[in-house]
Amino acid sequence: MSKAIIKTEKGELTVQFYDQDAPNTVANFKKLANEGFYNGVTFHRVIPNFVVQAGCPNSKDAATAHLAGTGGPGYKIDCELTGENQHHERGVLSMAHAGRNTGGSQFFICHSRDNTAHLDRNHTCFGKVVENVDLVDSIKQGDKILSIEVIED
Repeated sequence: MSKAIIKTEKGELTVQFYDQDAPNTVANFKKLANEGFYNGVTFHRVIPNFVVQAGCPNSKDAATAHLAGTGGPGYKIDCELTGENQHHERGVLSMAHAGRNTGGSQFFICHSRDNTAHLDRNHTCFGKVVENVDLVDSIKQGDKILSIEVIED
């Protein structure tokens, strides 16, 4: 399985992708990461005991920061909801969207299973933090993603 290291201001999160469960979502995320799309975006939405969300290009610039949460890569991808790992629990990465098949670049990381069960098979789970998951708890709104390094196995 492929992996990535999400380098944040708070430290590094190692993610293992769900290559078989969500191949198109994983490929899209890796493409954007390799292009540097995520470099400098902020976690624009942080809800304790729920999720931290990032991936909006509007969050990179103070002039467009008020639009954080509304931007994307300029295209939409389909949801992939039938795989075995489509359960939102602590450390899971999932695609944010504004309705089925409208995701693009925004994603969230779950704090816990407590308040996320309703997201199962509604949002595409495409990976999980496998190292340093405790860092997710320290992320605050406005914290930046410095870069994402994709590691192919």
